Amino acid sequence: MYALVEIKGKQYKVQEGRHILVDLHAEHAEGDKLEFPVFLLSDGEGKVSVGKPHVEGAKVVVKVMESLRDKKIRVFKYKKRKGYRKTIGHRQNYTKLLVETVSN
Repeated sequence: MYALVEIKGKQYKVQEGRHILVDLHAEHAEGDKLEFPVFLLSDGEGKVSVGKPHVEGAKVVVKVMESLRDKKIRVFKYKKRKGYRKTIGHRQNYTKLLVETVSN
């Protein structure tokens, strides 16, 4: 059974027992349980339910596992013949979620 869920403006395909990485949920601690309504699609035992805008009564329960950071990316910009060079780094923050239940 799987479902398509919208979390913080992004869509994720979730299945029970799998982990997903989403943008940082700083307001939640490790071990917290979150509940999301199934917005787009729910598939269970060959029966597909399409949401308009979400599937009635369907929900996904996830557990916050940890907060982590992605590897650093470097952005370099310069202006030719002027001696201007600038390097900027960025590390994206993520929250790792464990999908506990997907119910219709």
